[in-house]
Amino acid sequence: MIQTDLKYDIERIRRDFPILNQNVNDRPLIYFDNAATSQKPLAVIESLSNYYMHYNSNIHRGVHHLAQLATEAYENARTKIKVHINASKREEVIFTYGTTDGINLVAQTWGRKNISAGDTIIISALEHHSNMVPWQMLAEEKGAKIKVIPVSDEGVLDQKAYAELLNESPKLVAFNHVSNALGTINPAKEMIAAAKAVGAVTVIDGAQAIPHLKVDVQDLDCDFYAISGHKAYGPTGTGVLFGKEALLDAMPPWRGGGEMIANVGYQSATYNVLPYKFEAGTPSIADTIALGVALDYMNEIGVENIAAHEHDLTVYATEQMMNIPGMRIIGTAPEKAGVISFLVGELHPFDIGTLLDKLGVAVRTGHHCAEPLMSRLQIPGTIRASFGAYNSRNEVDSFMVSLDRVVGMLL
Repeated sequence: MIQTDLKYDIERIRRDFPILNQNVNDRPLIYFDNAATSQKPLAVIESLSNYYMHYNSNIHRGVHHLAQLATEAYENARTKIKVHINASKREEVIFTYGTTDGINLVAQTWGRKNISAGDTIIISALEHHSNMVPWQMLAEEKGAKIKVIPVSDEGVLDQKAYAELLNESPKLVAFNHVSNALGTINPAKEMIAAAKAVGAVTVIDGAQAIPHLKVDVQDLDCDFYAISGHKAYGPTGTGVLFGKEALLDAMPPWRGGGEMIANVGYQSATYNVLPYKFEAGTPSIADTIALGVALDYMNEIGVENIAAHEHDLTVYATEQMMNIPGMRIIGTAPEKAGVISFLVGELHPFDIGTLLDKLGVAVRTGHHCAEPLMSRLQIPGTIRASFGAYNSRNEVDSFMVSLDRVVGMLL
């Protein structure tokens, strides 16, 4: 494992990610698609293997040795996450299958119980579809209305317009902490406080924040905060919904089945205590344990150290990219995470992305599940380069050579 010191040891970190040691199309892999999913360190991969090799068993129900080992490791992961996001209680940490699952849980439980005809739901123009569609479905079912916080050409939310929308006394405000499409870091604490001042419940999409920022849900004072494990060096199909205990207690369960019950008869059932009321069925045990290991890994490097490294890469890459004729950086907010979305002249993003792949560079192209945002910016989509703990300046240099070559081929 990594020994943290004052110097960010990029080569040491890269050795922890075996997938990076390969060629794609006969060229060294440069993986700049971290906003879609991050690669996994050996510690996470070994955690998965260790579970299946040594203590594979279902959790909570068994009295035998393997069941007790699995249960202890699983619940230990919950404690790690509680500490990592500074939740006040373990009961406020609900395991989900990702951010999308967590937001849908809130929409289908708190939302269906509390949203009525004529109520207002506020979202932002920066949202991923996962923080729009569940509220659209709820609004259609309940007869509620959705209002949108506008965004500037630079990718910054209009806080004056937000304040005016809050005058409509919304029941719920939902927005992302960090934009997946543009990298904008929203002033979440201030926006949450403003929403609370008018009595609104807040739901924060933290999928892009958790790998890049030190998240403190008590300091933010949010009501709900949803994250995905696979963007934070953990396995796919893992996630967490943080919710304040009083709200979770008052919410009905969503999925029915084993584990979420206390007692069951043929006609009715009583439900389990938190957090198990929202965790029906056998979960992704090995993956959830490995998510705890992924957070351990991040903390050993230091989340602040990772953020500083990614910021350096973002600034370094942006400066070089502006030397390419026709380059347009889409999203120039003063506060950004390690994401650069861009276009070059009238070249189609798909063409650039396809040719970059031929040169071993993995980037994302398209609307990034933010189609309304792309319509607002009047573009079909972007090419998105996004950085992680293991990316390097050398990779940025190679990326620039490849990008310059691709643009030259297409013009």
